[in-house]
Amino acid sequence: MAVNLVNVENVSKVYGTRALLDGVSLGVSEGDRIGVVGRNGDGKTTLIRMLAKLEEADTGRVTHSGGLRLGVLTQHDSLDPAATVRHEVIGDMADHEWAGNAKVRDVLTGLFGGLDLPGFPKGLDTVIAPLSGGERRRIALAKLLIEEQDLIVLDEPTNHLDVEGISWLARHLRERRAALVCVTHDRWFLDQVCTRMWDVQRGTVHEYEGGYSDYVFARAERERIAATEEVKRQNLVRKELAWLRRGAPARTSKPRFRVEAANELIKDVPPPRDSSELMRFASSRLGKTVFDLEDISVQAGPKVLIEHVTWQLGPGDRIGLVGVNGAGKTSLLRALADAARSAGETQPAAGRIAVGKTVKLAYLSQEVAELDPALRVLEAVQQVRERVDLGKGRELTAGQLCETFGFSKEKQWTPVGDLSGGERRRLQLLRLLMDEPNVLFLDEPTNDLDIETLTQLEDVLDGWPGSMIVISHDRFFVERTTDNVYALLGDRALRMLPRGIDEYLERRRRMEETAAATTRPATTTAADSKAPAGKNAPVEKSAADQRAAKKELQKIERRLDRISQQETTLHDRIAAHATDFAKVAELDAELRALSGERDELELRWLELAEDA
Repeated sequence: MAVNLVNVENVSKVYGTRALLDGVSLGVSEGDRIGVVGRNGDGKTTLIRMLAKLEEADTGRVTHSGGLRLGVLTQHDSLDPAATVRHEVIGDMADHEWAGNAKVRDVLTGLFGGLDLPGFPKGLDTVIAPLSGGERRRIALAKLLIEEQDLIVLDEPTNHLDVEGISWLARHLRERRAALVCVTHDRWFLDQVCTRMWDVQRGTVHEYEGGYSDYVFARAERERIAATEEVKRQNLVRKELAWLRRGAPARTSKPRFRVEAANELIKDVPPPRDSSELMRFASSRLGKTVFDLEDISVQAGPKVLIEHVTWQLGPGDRIGLVGVNGAGKTSLLRALADAARSAGETQPAAGRIAVGKTVKLAYLSQEVAELDPALRVLEAVQQVRERVDLGKGRELTAGQLCETFGFSKEKQWTPVGDLSGGERRRLQLLRLLMDEPNVLFLDEPTNDLDIETLTQLEDVLDGWPGSMIVISHDRFFVERTTDNVYALLGDRALRMLPRGIDEYLERRRRMEETAAATTRPATTTAADSKAPAGKNAPVEKSAADQRAAKKELQKIERRLDRISQQETTLHDRIAAHATDFAKVAELDAELRALSGERDELELRWLELAEDA
């Protein structure tokens, strides 16, 4: 039986006149992997801070098991600015001690790209004070992960990590034995790591089994049955569920036969985007030329980031741009934007960018544009335009678009100076879309946005007819909103990746293995070079093993279908013999035997699904 680590009993917390949490009771046990979701400002961070005893509840109590080893990553680190990275992360461990520790090596490589901390001026001996917020956050995360804990509590751990770093962190947390409670808006990460979800809404916390995809289905089903949520939000949930179910396989931990209920729920939901129709709209708005790049090179100061690239962004193209930090993703967007704003007069260091005559560009940069803090939200949007055409016959007023992005009628009269960082980000997006651009550049658009706002943004972009380039470390958002993925791998070239981000991660892994092989000492033997990197190194499955696993999966699925049919028949027979107690007892025994067989087959299905 799992040991209970934390109990939250009837906890309430009030700020001003608003109850963030109202009589919440929860528990965390050994082995739990809990994702916490909800709108910004609804109390996610407050909940986990009280769970970690960093903040006191107004009423109720939080109890920890005796001797609980707790690790917490907050949004504000407590690192000593005068200390070095070595002092904060490695502590008093001698070089031979930490270098011989597989976990320390894994954490340093996963979060910093190598044991020598490439990118830090003096490696481990770099002083913390002048480092950026993102670098400090990675140091705080590394310090936490190197230690041993019974429970890890993480508040937005994927912030400031690139796609590779997020992929590594997901794997690392899956392999740890510690329980986990994690607040994040990264939906791919939630699906990879979590087996339970807490949804914080209006003072209460709803619990769901499974990862993010299972949560989307369960929430949609709960709302359908209870009929308590407005139709607009219900449709957004169903639309996202439809994309999840029709997208890449294995997005959910539920066996396939349980997906039937989800498929029934979404059977009348069209695909998120009608690509051919949007392409026609885009062509009429943009013509044949959007951006044509011929043999261009892009520099940042003296450093050449991109060299001899020839590429074309056409009407209606929806491109996801991924790559290592410093490879030139943002610099490429800036070069394109400079050419557009100057009508082709401003050109990169070498080569030429041709810009279509009808291009109207909107560029969401990583820096939030400053607005007059005295302006009301609605006034800031109406400054741009009173009404907006989002394509496919969708015309909205400024107020309606504000509501779509989570600004209620009351919130629309809030001064800009009183908005949170996430709300300002939303307002910046709103203003861009109100200007009716036909080309969108989005550089890390998901920063500071909660999951509900992200789904609303995705819904708006689904019907938006234009060309788009998205730079984001949020893998879910990239896969959800774009049709093709291009990568900058740090070798100055731009490559299309037909298999998307999975292919990007595979290529990066091969590049790292090649680099490691070229720097391996000459004394390394052939046997050493073939040895796994550590006890957790993955074991490659042979093609024969994979085929056998798939055959067994298919056999189990056929048997589960038959069990489902038999259970239906037994239920009908029990109803028919309701007055014959002896017969009912006999049929009930058969039903329980089938249920036990089904449970065993489900467990085996899940084991095989991970390996197939």
